[in-house]
Amino acid sequence: TITTRFYNGDVKKVKPDQTVIYYYAEAQTTHTTYPNGVEVVQFPNKQTEKFHPDGSKETVFPDGTVTQLKGGREEIVFPDGTVVIVKRNGDKTILFSDGQKEIHTAQFKRREFPAGTVKTVCCNGCQETKYATGRGGSSMRLGASSWMGSGATHRPTAVRETR
Repeated sequence: TITTRFYNGDVKKVKPDQTVIYYYAEAQTTHTTYPNGVEVVQFPNKQTEKFHPDGSKETVFPDGTVTQLKGGREEIVFPDGTVVIVKRNGDKTILFSDGQKEIHTAQFKRREFPAGTVKTVCCNGCQETKYATGRGGSSMRLGASSWMGSGATHRPTAVRETR
């Protein structure tokens, strides 16, 4: 291993297999580059970012949340088991740990419940509920339905800031 210490406190290590480990003293951050092109950045708050040669990226946050960006698609897995998938076109699918599924597109928002009920709110405010029994109804009320606006079971899906 070849170690280089810089005047600002940074340290660079090159291992025999050509793995390069660079420690940024002021930021207390470690950047490791592996021979296969994978790069891993570790921050002092325990956040880790992994960059792959194909352009994909994985971030593990201190709370256990994991985001993956690959092929124009983002997948976020929260510690409670909730999974959010965002496609390149902006369509979003949320899979809740209790079996519920929510789909957001430019045209509608839909929630599918484990028992088979499906509630849809269209962009024009039209709402529709279909029950597993086959019966259903729709209305032209404006605004979001109670399951979307209550916040009781709807996990916020704000964009997480990375370093």
